[in-house]
Amino acid sequence: MKNVNPLLVGASVLALGSAQAQPGNPPVATIKPKQLTTLGHTRTDNYYWLNERENPEVIKYLDAENAYFDEKMAPAKALEGKIFSEIKGRIKEQDESVPYRDNGYYYYTRYETGGEYPIYCRKKGDLKAPEEVLLNANQMGKGKSYFAIGGYEVSDNNQLMAYGADTVSRRLYTLRFKDLKTGKVYPEAIPNTSGNAVWAADNKTVFYAKKDVTTLLPYQLYRHTLGTDPKQDMLIYEEKDNTFNLGIGRSKSKKYIFLQLGSSLSNEFRYLDATTPTGEFKTFLPREQDHLYSIEHMGDNFYVRTNWEAPNYRLMVTPTSNTAKTAWKDVIPARKDAFINDFDLFRDFLVVNERKNGLLQLRVINWKSKQEHYLKFDEPAYMATFGANAEFDTPVLRYVYTSFTTPPSTYDYDMNTHKSTLRKQQAVLGGFKKEDYVTERTFVKARDGAMVPIAIVYKKGFKKDGNAPVLQYAYGSYGYSQDPTFSAARLSLLDRGFAYVLCHIRGGQEMGRQWFEDGRMLHKINSFNDFIDCSDYLVKEKYTSPAKLFAMGGSAGGLLMGAVVNMRPDLYKGVIAAVPFVDVVTTMLDESIPLTTGEYDQWGNPNQKQYYDYMLSYSPYDNVKKQAYPNMLVTTGLHDSQVQYFEPAKWVAKLRTMKTDNNLLLLHTDMAAGHGGASGRFKSINDTARQYAFMLMLLGLNS
Repeated sequence: MKNVNPLLVGASVLALGSAQAQPGNPPVATIKPKQLTTLGHTRTDNYYWLNERENPEVIKYLDAENAYFDEKMAPAKALEGKIFSEIKGRIKEQDESVPYRDNGYYYYTRYETGGEYPIYCRKKGDLKAPEEVLLNANQMGKGKSYFAIGGYEVSDNNQLMAYGADTVSRRLYTLRFKDLKTGKVYPEAIPNTSGNAVWAADNKTVFYAKKDVTTLLPYQLYRHTLGTDPKQDMLIYEEKDNTFNLGIGRSKSKKYIFLQLGSSLSNEFRYLDATTPTGEFKTFLPREQDHLYSIEHMGDNFYVRTNWEAPNYRLMVTPTSNTAKTAWKDVIPARKDAFINDFDLFRDFLVVNERKNGLLQLRVINWKSKQEHYLKFDEPAYMATFGANAEFDTPVLRYVYTSFTTPPSTYDYDMNTHKSTLRKQQAVLGGFKKEDYVTERTFVKARDGAMVPIAIVYKKGFKKDGNAPVLQYAYGSYGYSQDPTFSAARLSLLDRGFAYVLCHIRGGQEMGRQWFEDGRMLHKINSFNDFIDCSDYLVKEKYTSPAKLFAMGGSAGGLLMGAVVNMRPDLYKGVIAAVPFVDVVTTMLDESIPLTTGEYDQWGNPNQKQYYDYMLSYSPYDNVKKQAYPNMLVTTGLHDSQVQYFEPAKWVAKLRTMKTDNNLLLLHTDMAAGHGGASGRFKSINDTARQYAFMLMLLGLNS
């Protein structure tokens, strides 16, 4: 808990109390000014004290905001319930994934009618074999307000499982072990892990990553022997650089255990023969500034996806006996027109998932003949990516395809015959027909000349006369690409006349690595300008008008929302900011906050004046001013591990004192959930129904 100077508090309590609000009036957060001085510049933060998570006054304020939310949303309560029923009604409750084969077993997950969580299963050798239930998350999560499985790994002899579980939503997973023959769960429980573990080939040694409980960064690698006291576990490696974090994995060949040490712009791999778990990890290539790479193993070689002298990445190969750069040779050279997103290795084929002109492609190359081809996809906007491909010795590629109008579809593609076989398409109940909807893809010219791709979907009959409602969404950070994917929930908006627009603004990586570079650090303002320019385009082309245009973003996309409403509040009827990162400067100055130090490469280090001044120029919380703001719904979770609850809480408190309009400003805090919202497939629908009802209520469509 952070302390506030009692002299400042005693002199400056300007409100009657954080939770005191008359019916119909919003809560008023107590003003307790705190002076924050950096590089000779002083800011006054009136709501800094809201970061005291255990303070009863903070909880009282959040509860009061929730009560105010309920009061103002009461007219739309029936609509919210109707939308919830619609969305739930499209879900096939008893469902299962397409099984994939790994080490002699077929693995899959399934759901039971009424069940919130998946059941993890397998069958030995044949899909007609008896089912083995590995984990029943419904039973494990019963009676808990939050539950999530972080991941699981099965030992080489198929008899043991390591799995991680989180019951708080802080992404601190407790690692447990299970005997799959007897069903017995071993007594040892290892808290505060990253949620996954890797078995060595001896079927008794496990490697796992421990997290710092304050920053939530994985930074220690431990080795555990099954059946022993975890207090005796051996610390194998500790990352001392707090801008790096640590991950653990295993090669597809199962020969090597990989230790990955990574930051946003640099990383390093170390590897260990899985048959010698007490041996020493070897460094594949020491970390270098601005060098990102990943490795996979096959035969006598390591394959390396690298941005070394290749901004859009290239694929290289090196012998396992010599991993120095001097031994690396091109397999797929660098290209300006294609970004290598991922790759997968098979005995006879190399498959590359690459992005061209903003769209993902699947490229298949025959190792022996060197002949290659691309899988063909006909829709204007879509996503195509790898599915589960655990085995080398197969000509079959498992891939997943989806679009705005095509539900997630799992295919098996025969790389010899070039034939795709649909194994499953997500069932959408309630009479959904993809031919009733239209997808468009176009490019919007931004103010500096950059061409920003956008994808649009609406129901047939949509009129471009400026009178239709539109929901515009974007993310635009970390180089994360947002692809057009199907949402059964979204149909509840499209069927009510909305168009949905996905904007691939700079800061993502849809148009290659430079697209990311142009939307980070001292170029971050491009992300905000791109979004605004897309909004202007939608109004100009009469998809909508400011009276019916809604904007939405979450996490770093919530930063986008915060910046946009400060810059162009006149453009939007309403804005939904989900778990928004809005107090940029204060957060990035606090190294105890999760993710801070690891994100200097994204936003800059505000301890340096150049970055401090630039971040201060756009930080949503610092730039709230006396002006009219659109209707706003802000959501957060008390236990959010990525964006702390107090950022949106402070932002709303400040907006309440500054805004000059009578528009709605609502804060909803899930007192049990974290960054991803509620757990469970039905509980999470509440979040979506709440957001949709908010927009429809503002349009007067409460029925």
